[in-house]
Amino acid sequence: MSILDINKIRQDFPILDEQINGKALVYFDNAATTQKPVQVLDALANYYGHYNANIHRGIHFLAEKATSAFEASRKTIQNFLNAEHLEEIIFTYGTTDGINLVSQTYGRKFLKEGDEIIISTLEHHSNIVPWQMLCEQNGCVLRVIPIDDNGDLLLEEYEKMLSEKTKFVSVVHVSNALGTINDVKFIVEKAHAVGAKVLIDGAQASSHIDIDVQDLDVDFYVFSAHKIYGPTGMGVLYGKKDLLNAMPPYRGGGEMIKEVTFEKTTYNDLPYKFEAGTPNIADVVAVKFAIDYINNLGKKNIANYENDLLIYATEQLSEIDGLRIIGQAKKKVSVLSFVLDGIHPQDVGVILDQQGIAVRTGHHCTQPLMNRFKIPGTSRASFAVYNTTEEIDKLVIGIHKVKKMVL
Repeated sequence: MSILDINKIRQDFPILDEQINGKALVYFDNAATTQKPVQVLDALANYYGHYNANIHRGIHFLAEKATSAFEASRKTIQNFLNAEHLEEIIFTYGTTDGINLVSQTYGRKFLKEGDEIIISTLEHHSNIVPWQMLCEQNGCVLRVIPIDDNGDLLLEEYEKMLSEKTKFVSVVHVSNALGTINDVKFIVEKAHAVGAKVLIDGAQASSHIDIDVQDLDVDFYVFSAHKIYGPTGMGVLYGKKDLLNAMPPYRGGGEMIKEVTFEKTTYNDLPYKFEAGTPNIADVVAVKFAIDYINNLGKKNIANYENDLLIYATEQLSEIDGLRIIGQAKKKVSVLSFVLDGIHPQDVGVILDQQGIAVRTGHHCTQPLMNRFKIPGTSRASFAVYNTTEEIDKLVIGIHKVKKMVL
């Protein structure tokens, strides 16, 4: 029994009152992006309506208020991740941007021809392509951890892959396509034993799992605000201070400099060295309210409730003839991917949308993973704290309608 008042929580999300094709919205696309509570919406409107100004460089009232709110978010995120130093929190435009920053700064400076980079079969394209690009630039070798038929990493194979050639490991904390929770602490420990650095893609984990970067001893951790009930276009890179100091800037321009002449430029201190130009101020300000919202509910309470939804949905969908769940990992977050015999996932999505039910269909930016299961894609229902078992019942009815219409 959940200790959360789900009806009250649902009132915080105005979009849930929308009608889609004359039906009440059932939003099961939370792994793509979560909806935003009024606290976040109000924070955005309040910034633009009452203290919109550029930050750091102004001495007038609005600039100082905007700067204070902007930096308050950095402190909140430091606590959210349990980072040791405030300057280890770098604002980015999202998880993808953070991974590219690390690959093109740490990677280009410290990785050389023949060095090995390890990723996994579960990765989102955002944690594949940047490393492929680096391998093309520097002559590194990309290696891939395999998975079993349940969608769990074969960690014994990972251990065999590690050697003195291994210089970097970049893996997802939670699979966006299957919901698999990886044992990232084990992955970090084993990588460090051979001297490799580790980046963890926390895009899907950030709203479901308590993250302690010091306990994980991870070198880099990235996530996006829009996966945690915050705005789009804003993300976070955590990096150990000594590594960030050793890395060159990613972009050049204002804010990331100390002094500029035509002969030479000196760079700013952390975190500003990696935050060139006018940042995404409003969205950075608003993410604090998203994290406060999560903290007020309690992340463990959220995770427990979402797990109850996952168990219920798994039981209900498993009873549908011709439906096969893809990804039955030992530990999962509230993501449920499935295929229907003889029906393309896109058809599933279109017909469910006609009933007001939003799911994601396709390869979910994980084409190599879909190839591993020999399927073109899946239909994916992903649950958040504002979803209900009654909505899952609607999904089950909707899937039966899909079968009746197509088969």
